[in-house]
Amino acid sequence: MLSLLLALIVAAPQAPRPARPAPARDPFFTSTLPLSEIRNQQAVLETTHGTIVLDLLADAAPTHVAHFITRAREGAYNGTTFHRVIAMGIAQGGDPLSKDPAMSAKYGSGGLGALRFEANGEKVTRGAVAAVLVPGNRDSAGSQFFIAITDQPALDGQYTVFARVVEGITVAQKISTEPAANTVPMSRIEIKTITIREKPAPVPEPFSTSTVEELGTYRAVIASSMGNITIEFFPDRAPNHVRQFLRLASSGVYDGTAFHRIVPGFVIQGGHMPTRREGLDERQASFVRFLQPEFNDTPHDRGIVSMARLDDPASAQSSFFIVLARSPSLDGKYTVFGRVVEGLDVVEKIEKAPLNGEAPITRIEVSRVTIEKKP
Repeated sequence: MLSLLLALIVAAPQAPRPARPAPARDPFFTSTLPLSEIRNQQAVLETTHGTIVLDLLADAAPTHVAHFITRAREGAYNGTTFHRVIAMGIAQGGDPLSKDPAMSAKYGSGGLGALRFEANGEKVTRGAVAAVLVPGNRDSAGSQFFIAITDQPALDGQYTVFARVVEGITVAQKISTEPAANTVPMSRIEIKTITIREKPAPVPEPFSTSTVEELGTYRAVIASSMGNITIEFFPDRAPNHVRQFLRLASSGVYDGTAFHRIVPGFVIQGGHMPTRREGLDERQASFVRFLQPEFNDTPHDRGIVSMARLDDPASAQSSFFIVLARSPSLDGKYTVFGRVVEGLDVVEKIEKAPLNGEAPITRIEVSRVTIEKKP
């Protein structure tokens, strides 16, 4: 009897159990790319306004970088736009909806909610590229990004910085200043393609390997709105100052600056970066650096070219002056590195320009400084 009862229990049909709900799908992106494939990578953005190159910061934000690389390789950014701009503040793009002009009313709402926040120590300084968020939700990043045109310290720690502009910050700056209505550009600023490439090997700085003898074979022609001034250099007396001037001139740093200070009978001064019409690009900016003094015995006579500085003897960077008359008070205190060999008549014209204090009333533009071999 007991055995029959056990048999009936075993054989009895089981009541159906309720089905377990399927596990919720994780909405966040998971990378399948190894670190070795996302490190040392760059993104090349071809836009309707020019090329922007980004260094991707894999160690600072690996998931964001992997997501960006994955989407770029899929062509997700091709044909999207910079749909939001704040002049000299940010340029924002990457919304997949922006491929379709008919969806313009919804630009800024697409491509989000795919990435969790990745905290890192990267600051939102000029050229930083950070992920866009839904307001109030740190874990809401996706395809959209913004480029900081100027330092934005108020944003530090609030957004994941995952890249930095290494070429083309002036292109991004131009995009940010496009005419806009309530931050919406009035014309279509398109990202035509984004290509991922390995970061190229660094290129030596101009004149970094030139010997003193080689530096002495060059001269510079300063093309100004009042005429040309040609200077030759004294690398045997101030090699680092000569190297610096040649480097700045050859990379276009002096182009678009002005002779901003005139003291008749004393000096005319130029090369001051705040006088430049446009900001420097990343490479140019990297060349503007402080110089240790190279004081020498060359007297500050008429036509001498010397480097300007502040009170600190090691504060010279780019600004230089041309001496108008013998000035012994400058000897041994400023670094002489060249002299005018052609165009002293132009220097005289500049000296006679109408002034407001020490500033020319009419801008005296330096359109270009050209480096050439001495004849």
